[in-house]
Amino acid sequence: MKIPLLLACLLLLAALTPPSIDSLKLNQIQCIGSHNSYKQAIDPALFALLSRTDSLRFKAIEYSHISLTDQLNLGLQNLEIDVYADAKGGKYAHPMGLKLAKNQQPYDEAGVMNEPGFKVFHIQDIDFRSNSPTFKGCLAELKRWSDAHPAHYPVFITMNAKDDTIRRAGFTLPEPFTASVLNQLDSVILAGLGRSKLIRPDDVRGNKPTLEAAVLAGNWPTLQASKGKFLFVLDETGTKRSAYIAGHPSLKNRVLFTNSEPATPEAAFLILNNSIEEQSQIQAMVKKGYLVRTRADSDTRQARSNDKRNFDAACQSGAQIITTDYYAKSQFFPSDYIISFANGTYLRPNPIMH
Repeated sequence: MKIPLLLACLLLLAALTPPSIDSLKLNQIQCIGSHNSYKQAIDPALFALLSRTDSLRFKAIEYSHISLTDQLNLGLQNLEIDVYADAKGGKYAHPMGLKLAKNQQPYDEAGVMNEPGFKVFHIQDIDFRSNSPTFKGCLAELKRWSDAHPAHYPVFITMNAKDDTIRRAGFTLPEPFTASVLNQLDSVILAGLGRSKLIRPDDVRGNKPTLEAAVLAGNWPTLQASKGKFLFVLDETGTKRSAYIAGHPSLKNRVLFTNSEPATPEAAFLILNNSIEEQSQIQAMVKKGYLVRTRADSDTRQARSNDKRNFDAACQSGAQIITTDYYAKSQFFPSDYIISFANGTYLRPNPIMH
């Protein structure tokens, strides 16, 4: 009995139609996000002064971002948030940079930097202006946006726990990120967003013996199951990573994933920032099942020369997350450099995994 022509055509069409992106797992997509997503520009008066002392160094941080809400509305799927500990409040309320140059714009008129809790900015006393100056406020903004868009695709958030010391007179000495402070970071994220809005290591590990075993078995959730949620990653190695993992094998009961080495129980998310030199390594890790973050540009170099080789390599590598400072053109120097996938999109099926 012959299959009617119409039915045959329908079957052929179904076979040729790619699956909905909703059915893909987190490791089977590729998205674009921003780097130092909270950052505002250094005030022009201060920037001019700093540039006279070291023009090359400060050219590298001559960029800024729109608000987190505006970035999410644009369609970016990754944000980067840097936090400084400030247990008592006020540690970063009066940056030295405000004293170095006259005629700067007002700073922290609402006084939120006096509140206890983690603060969000780039470099103490120099690059201190932020669209989300407190981490509590940052989480509240993310929650408001998520509640208003409950079907949004998962947003990846990488975090630096910053306590680097600048050894110059008058510079603020950051509080160190001890195990206790990292525990507080978990608590603040849980309180700010709620457990239901988080993809945690426990969710991926399931009944596998380790988190890495689950990842290598393809245990990532689908985009459909991840709608309305956030996945946080601690972008630290060394003592900070060790302190975060200690007592939590395979990140049991932890909120953040970690940038951990392959062949360790916690390995799930890798940060390999040089998309050209590390392209083959990224491809190998992606094919094994890890999530990988890489960069399209850094230190304004690619934007100044309109060089998209890093972005092209990042796309071809299969890295699931590609960060840029230029989802919009620079406001600080002439350049046509701008990053997106085809048709101005920021999310697509992974070219080597779907």
